[in-house]
Amino acid sequence: MHDVSRHVLISGCSGGGKSSLLDLLSAHGFATVEEPGRRIIREEEARGGSALPWIDLPAFARRAATLALQDRMDMATQSGWVFFDRGLVDAAVALEHVAGESAATLLADAAPYHHRVFLTPPWPEIYRQDGDRRHDLAAAIAEYDRLAAALPKLGYQVIILPKISVEDRMDFLLDCLDTAH
Repeated sequence: MHDVSRHVLISGCSGGGKSSLLDLLSAHGFATVEEPGRRIIREEEARGGSALPWIDLPAFARRAATLALQDRMDMATQSGWVFFDRGLVDAAVALEHVAGESAATLLADAAPYHHRVFLTPPWPEIYRQDGDRRHDLAAAIAEYDRLAAALPKLGYQVIILPKISVEDRMDFLLDCLDTAH
């Protein structure tokens, strides 16, 4: 059994630079997992489904939780750091918000991520809406605030990623992990 505490969650504000950071980590040879939400949107749009955040947010969050659990199982034997662009915690916090389901209860049987969770703060200068990210910056900030409040209650130490170049962000994140042991 490999150490799933090497599973690192990168979460935070939509449009805050998570995907760019994950792309750079991948380019440096680290295992990364794409955000469940983007994959679900592609699948739902391809098949004409309705589990989309702008149509049925509870169904979307439930699919995200299922996919995030599968991602964790798929990466369980991966050696070294594994970086997740969002994950099970994000889905659980979303379900608590939209459906009243307790995030702590939803996460009770799941192996925790690394004790340090990295959050991208709201960054209006780089925030962009697109076909998958239809919500505005105010909605993204509200989501960030929910995550920032929930993560410590769920036992995680929150590390806010500074608004610096993606290369410097990667170095900051890796330095934080090196001192986490």
